[in-house]
Amino acid sequence: MNLDVRWHPGHPVPKFDTAPPLQVHAYDDRTLILRQNKALNYEAPFLFLLIGDERALLLDTGATADPAHFPLRATVDDLIGDRELVVAHTHGHGDHVAADGQFADRPRTTVVGRDRADVIEFFGFRDWPEDVRQFDLGGRVLDLIPGPGHQDAAVVFYDRETGILFTGDTLYPGRLYVFDLPAYTATIDRLIGFCGQKQVSHVLGCHIEMTSEPGVDYPIGSTYQPDEPPLQLTPGHLRDLRAALAKVDGRHGVHVFAEFVVHHHAVHRHL
Repeated sequence: MNLDVRWHPGHPVPKFDTAPPLQVHAYDDRTLILRQNKALNYEAPFLFLLIGDERALLLDTGATADPAHFPLRATVDDLIGDRELVVAHTHGHGDHVAADGQFADRPRTTVVGRDRADVIEFFGFRDWPEDVRQFDLGGRVLDLIPGPGHQDAAVVFYDRETGILFTGDTLYPGRLYVFDLPAYTATIDRLIGFCGQKQVSHVLGCHIEMTSEPGVDYPIGSTYQPDEPPLQLTPGHLRDLRAALAKVDGRHGVHVFAEFVVHHHAVHRHL
């Protein structure tokens, strides 16, 4: 199990970036972490491919739809062959669902809808957002925790095999956009409680936006981030975030902390 990786930092002039559109890192033989090149989209989201005995799960499809520029389907097929695939999302914002259409005609593939009703129906949630559901890939079980607050259909995925908690845009080293503070705070409380009962090896979100200097993030729209911190966080960062939310105390605006920046907005923005 390996997170000793230097993620491609982008390029000051995107048209001169010669790196592949997707960087693929094998955490282990059945866990692949993919990052979209910032030359394609400054969001540079991370995607996750988890392989079980019976099927694979792709979490998110990135920020670019065109397979000619962003060959996500071809990359996934190279990694899993003709294995059955479920395409799901950490949440439904555009930079995480853009390439869904690349999988529309893939055999033995289900693309889960991005709306809350679609997520509840597919995974069988009975008491959203309070209950935790299980999803079995065959010899590999995931726990799914509802995660509204950033987006109302957000889900946090816990992989029992690796101990990784995939938090989407709920927590990562960057700008945490909160549109429903009570729901978001309740989500963080649920995650802290969940982590207290599980062995969590890493907390992996979907972006890196901070620099290595505490409290300093890269400007929005940056295509070159040569001084990024690691992607991986810990359950302790969830507790830090909960303490930060107490300091925010309902106030709108931008609130800077050492390893993330909380943006509390009154009006939802499609990020």
